[in-house]
Amino acid sequence: MKSLLLRWNAFPRCSPRRWLALVALVVGFALLVTPALAQPSPVVYVMTFDGPVNPVLLSYLERGINLAETEGTAALVLRLDTPGGQVDLTQRVVKMIRASRVPVIVYVWPTGANAGSAGTFITLAGHAAAMAPGSSIGAASPVAATGEELGETMTRKVTNILAADIENLAQRRGERAVEWARKAVEEAAAATADEALAMGVVDAVAVDVNDLLAKLDGLEVEVAGQEQTLKLAGAEVRELPLTAAERFFNTLINAIAIPGIAILLIVLGVQAIISEFSQPGGYVAGIAGGIAVLLGLYALGILNANWAGLGFIALSFVLFLADIKAPTHGLLTLGGIVTFIFGSVMLFQGTEVPIPWGTIIGLAIFSAIFFSFVIAKVLQAQRRRPSSGQEALVGARAVARTELNPSGKVVAQGEWWDAELEGDPGPVPPGTELTVVRRDGFKLRVRRA
Repeated sequence: MKSLLLRWNAFPRCSPRRWLALVALVVGFALLVTPALAQPSPVVYVMTFDGPVNPVLLSYLERGINLAETEGTAALVLRLDTPGGQVDLTQRVVKMIRASRVPVIVYVWPTGANAGSAGTFITLAGHAAAMAPGSSIGAASPVAATGEELGETMTRKVTNILAADIENLAQRRGERAVEWARKAVEEAAAATADEALAMGVVDAVAVDVNDLLAKLDGLEVEVAGQEQTLKLAGAEVRELPLTAAERFFNTLINAIAIPGIAILLIVLGVQAIISEFSQPGGYVAGIAGGIAVLLGLYALGILNANWAGLGFIALSFVLFLADIKAPTHGLLTLGGIVTFIFGSVMLFQGTEVPIPWGTIIGLAIFSAIFFSFVIAKVLQAQRRRPSSGQEALVGARAVARTELNPSGKVVAQGEWWDAELEGDPGPVPPGTELTVVRRDGFKLRVRRA
């Protein structure tokens, strides 16, 4: 106890003011250190898209960027595997990525994945880019939606525009990246993951997301015009998958966004609707036809079709129907075929989409046959006189079995009837052929045939 007192006496004497200053210093230091120790790990959202660039990618990416910006995440990773897509959709994706206030990392994944054509632009648009081992990138030469080469003039025009766009995207990655990017557009050049890394086209080659975050941690990127250092070490990875609706529409779009399929859906849909109106009652044909038409119109919207062509296609259907109502020995049907072909060609005239001549001509002939035979037979059946029942007696032949003066007995359709002459005072001898004018209960009104 005595030693403790000696030690206390040896402690320097401080004034109350100095004690207060010391306490304030300790409290301030604790307030500064505590938040730093309690700071949560950074969050990184990971998105995955597989398939051609389409409107689903636009909505999916927009949703991911909005969520990342709202929550202030460290980065947004887009795992991408695509053969390409339309120029206008690609440009919108690129603008969306470049306008993001959160770093967007485009990651060509998994092994064997490809960032072809439009995928090259999207990868270069990322604030950072990476590839999985065994993946590839490039071959960004402009082609039609179905893969065919464009015409010479259109190719030259689109190539010059795309070459300038991709050069702007690759500019920040160095001269070798710019040179390769131009070749990807002008010469369809492609590169492996290691080759792309060596040229500076991508920033890393990573086997998975964790490896990606580790390799890109500390990388300097420009986001919304501001230099920013990626802080990805120990980040919490949160998956942001496609919704069920997005998965459905992605699969559907990939199936219908083909010129021939789009026209086929519209033609078959219209024919199903006309069949429903011609012979109503089931509703199945009408509903299925309506769905097919809507899907076809949606596909044409994706293909940037010229909507004026739909007017000519509608006119062709009118001509087909008119030829049934007022037969012109096939003249209107021939006009309908020509109008249908003209309208279908106009749908894709001036676009990057090749004209599906085989499908168009085949559908034109099929439509002519459909209206000339199927719908014609349905309308004829509607106009045909009934063969049984009360209505069938009107206009039927009858034979007098007794003298009609003016009443008597007749046989009509194998049955005996009471009958009375109409507009004829008679008498009518037995065996005379008569025509049934109308039926009044159990009596027929007849006149001489």
